[in-house]
Amino acid sequence: MAILLSFVSMLSTLFGGFVAMRIGDRKHLVLGLAAGVMLGVVAFDLIPEALEQQDGDFHGIPIVLIAAVIGFLSLHIIERSVAVHKGHEHEFGKHEHGFESVGILAAAGLIFHSTLDGFGIGLGYQAGATVGLSVAIAVICHDFADGFNTFTIPTVYGSTPRRAVALLIADAIAPIVGAILGTLIKVPEEWIGLYMGYFAGFLLYLATADILPEAHASHPSRLTLVFTVFGVVAMFIVAAVSH
Repeated sequence: MAILLSFVSMLSTLFGGFVAMRIGDRKHLVLGLAAGVMLGVVAFDLIPEALEQQDGDFHGIPIVLIAAVIGFLSLHIIERSVAVHKGHEHEFGKHEHGFESVGILAAAGLIFHSTLDGFGIGLGYQAGATVGLSVAIAVICHDFADGFNTFTIPTVYGSTPRRAVALLIADAIAPIVGAILGTLIKVPEEWIGLYMGYFAGFLLYLATADILPEAHASHPSRLTLVFTVFGVVAMFIVAAVSH
């Protein structure tokens, strides 16, 4: 059952990528929506789930939040090291060519996250059918956003549509691989919690430092802001329903 549900997750991911592909010249709206979705995923999905799985602290501060800060700073350091933000300092939202690796790195993180999604379905069914189904519903709901972002983020950083599609396909297959592994392997939940915290910081940086500036660069409109708020609200509803 876990593997079967992971196929539904795959379809949800592909549909999210398809929507991102077909949006055409309304790219600023896509980016605004993507940023909102990413912020919603961080606040309503990744951080709460990470805190549930890893409740340790360091001098009174949750380890998950420390991991999130490290994730945020690590991407910031990477970008500053390659001067990927040189364009932002003078003209909002222009990434220079040659930095596709940043978008690919972000997509790789999403693919790994999707693998863990499938892994979570497998682990959930190890705990019981009810738990497994609940996890699967949550995964299927937000894998649409994963597919949307897996296609959008690499293209923002200059990747070709063909490469973005290849990453999307990999992201779609990842939950199936994860579900198979999740039925066979047992991993301490706190390790997964630390990863989720780290990746939450990673996504938070992308949404606030890259995607939103890019969204408002060429089309500084209220409609873009509306799409961002809609993305956040949509992910709140998805999280509320799935929990």
